[in-house]
Amino acid sequence: MQYRRLGSTGLQLSALSYGAWVTFGHQLGRGEARELIAQCLDAGIIFFDNAEVYAQGEAERIMGDVLVDLRVPRDAFCVSSKVFFGAVAEPKPTQRGLSRKHIRDACDQALARLRVDYLDLYFCHRPDPDVPVAEIVTTMDLLIRQGKVLYWGTSEWPAALIREAIEVARTHGLFAPQMEQPQYNLLHRANLERELAPLCRDHGLGTTIWSPLASGLLTGKYADGVPADSRLNTPGYDWLRELVLARRDELGRGLAQFAALARDLGVPQSTLAIAWCLRNPLVSTVMLGATKRAQLDENFRAVELAERLDGELASRIESCFPIA
Repeated sequence: MQYRRLGSTGLQLSALSYGAWVTFGHQLGRGEARELIAQCLDAGIIFFDNAEVYAQGEAERIMGDVLVDLRVPRDAFCVSSKVFFGAVAEPKPTQRGLSRKHIRDACDQALARLRVDYLDLYFCHRPDPDVPVAEIVTTMDLLIRQGKVLYWGTSEWPAALIREAIEVARTHGLFAPQMEQPQYNLLHRANLERELAPLCRDHGLGTTIWSPLASGLLTGKYADGVPADSRLNTPGYDWLRELVLARRDELGRGLAQFAALARDLGVPQSTLAIAWCLRNPLVSTVMLGATKRAQLDENFRAVELAERLDGELASRIESCFPIA
């Protein structure tokens, strides 16, 4: 495993990390989750990502129970949570969003579910137009000074709003956001490569990217239909199924070219897609979401492949999906 600094911070994360979205509490129970987290730890992964909204808190409970059961020393791993959507099916106004009250309550609840004394990373899961940026920044600053959070950041925030949060923090001597969690893959490049890149370079912002396989579309497993055990068949995720299958039909030619390139190289499509993400120096860590041991094994091979992925090959890969 390789380890990379989270932007300009002193924290090092594994180049590959493991997230619980959709999987924990929906596709996987405690037994399966324990097996996969143990496999990740054996491979050198030390960062595990979660959120209050994942399975309405059950994903965090499963992850916390597993890490305690595996007796992983607290100083040997990093764990995150995200706040915005709430952890109940029909949240009251005070149970969602980025008000000082909800951020504080959600942090305490995440600590309890994950069974830790502090969060290494804490993300504002989406922007909240109803809350002043200054309130968000001061609340996150307070959590850090209380020792409940080490680093805070954002997920799927526009670059202009992140820049505003950084300026508020610097003006008032507060802890600024130090990472963003954007979607990034061969089919979704513009946000990171064009909008966020200046922030990463100018302010040392780190990125913990999600969906490197475009919800499985880049693996080729949806080329001839939807496997019964895939996340696209997960109850409640019909919207994801429609989105992914629409993209499959739209990008059929490019997906076929990418599949042919992977065959020529003799590597799985998933390995190649993740290796391409790892090649970007703005990426602090690539979050995996595999549900099977064999999938993780394929994913792990991307670290070695990324070292051999030169500019010419990267250009051939990118030519399959020209950036919009």
